[in-house]
Amino acid sequence: MKRKPDTTSCVFPRISRYIWIIGSMVYLIGAGGCCREGFTPGEKQIIWSREGKMMRLYTVDNGEDSLLLRSRALALTPEMLQTEEYRLLKAGMLATVRDTANTGVGIAAPQVGVSRQLIAVQRFDKAGEPFEFYINPEIIQYSEEKQCGPEGCLSLPGARDSVMRSERIVVSYIDEVNHNVCRDTVKGFTAVVFQHEIDHLKGILFTDKAVKK
Repeated sequence: MKRKPDTTSCVFPRISRYIWIIGSMVYLIGAGGCCREGFTPGEKQIIWSREGKMMRLYTVDNGEDSLLLRSRALALTPEMLQTEEYRLLKAGMLATVRDTANTGVGIAAPQVGVSRQLIAVQRFDKAGEPFEFYINPEIIQYSEEKQCGPEGCLSLPGARDSVMRSERIVVSYIDEVNHNVCRDTVKGFTAVVFQHEIDHLKGILFTDKAVKK
């Protein structure tokens, strides 16, 4: 997401990794996707070609890029989190969103050509405003209170529009180390960033939700 602001706790600590895998498979089947045990050869090529450095941004201006951006991303498995490809993908995403020539406040893996459920969000609600990664994130609760504000996107160069978002959300995601299911309640602008990036994992762009004038 390309927008500057105007101005976690884990649950189910004893959850089995196998239960999580089964849950991921059910989600993928329901979404019409297929479960893949590891990164595809194409994904590996994209990741290794940059070796953790800034990656090429996929944009709607390119027909092939647009097809991927409009696709549902696949879940990451516990095994994939142990790979060098996963480490390099995170490093590449971070380098890309921090590019001083085109700085963002969040990024999703599909935006760099890897259609997996991984996002990086700048936590403006935490000390130091760090970027944090979230695996297989899902919003499980939306507040009725809404906020409308301008948004932009690294994958839509020059585009900007107003979008209505929930002021507070509860996000579910997978812990990178223990593979536990975690939840985090997020408010304000950071909640907007989460909603924007998780939309990317569903093939949804912010312009799809733009407020009609």
